[in-house]
Amino acid sequence: MLTKADTQRLRSLREKKHREAAGLFVVEGEKVVGELLAAELPFVEVYATEAWRGRCTQRVTPEEMARISHYPTPSSVLALGRIVRQPLEAGALEHGLTLALDGVQDPGNVGTLLRIADWFGLTRVVLSPDCADLFGQKTINASMGSFARVTAHTADLAEVLAGVRVPVLGCDLAGEDVHTLRPLRDAVVVIGSEGRGLSPAVRACVTQFITIPKYGGAESLNAGVAAAIVCDNLRRALA
Repeated sequence: MLTKADTQRLRSLREKKHREAAGLFVVEGEKVVGELLAAELPFVEVYATEAWRGRCTQRVTPEEMARISHYPTPSSVLALGRIVRQPLEAGALEHGLTLALDGVQDPGNVGTLLRIADWFGLTRVVLSPDCADLFGQKTINASMGSFARVTAHTADLAEVLAGVRVPVLGCDLAGEDVHTLRPLRDAVVVIGSEGRGLSPAVRACVTQFITIPKYGGAESLNAGVAAAIVCDNLRRALA
């Protein structure tokens, strides 16, 4: 049986400031919790009604689930995870392929970008501090389980990109055709925010601007779509 304090604590985790203070995050829903359990994410608690047939640590009634749910229509399972931030070691960006997110504020896009990094086997993702919260439920849901498999860091991009010796590729409408990319085993791909693109400080660190050729009338591409096309071309160049 959940206490009033348990209920208040779980409900408070809707807000980032409370998640940070507690060092905990919440995910809710059969599909996302199932994906994260399959990826062996070590949850602190898994609360579930009898309708949930997966692994859980505490059974709750539908009424209790309704009180702790973060959704208007409660699901059958809600899981509590611990926030663990992995420091970015000096020189780490010199090795492997990195996807860097510069102020991507839409949590759905951040989750999709984690999924893209997972799909293409990138070494890591680095988020600027002004990106959508990595531990927000919308971000985790959009990652479709990749949240548990991708190594993600939060860092000042201009600071960590300064002096990097591998190519830093920035997506920009005025860049070179992405289809002409040479094979790169070590590189950083930088994706800017949906509204303003790359920030001036990060643009100064870019060594090569690239673009996806446009044949129609659309003004721009979604950040996730652009990242997927760039990553696909990087991988094909190495094949």
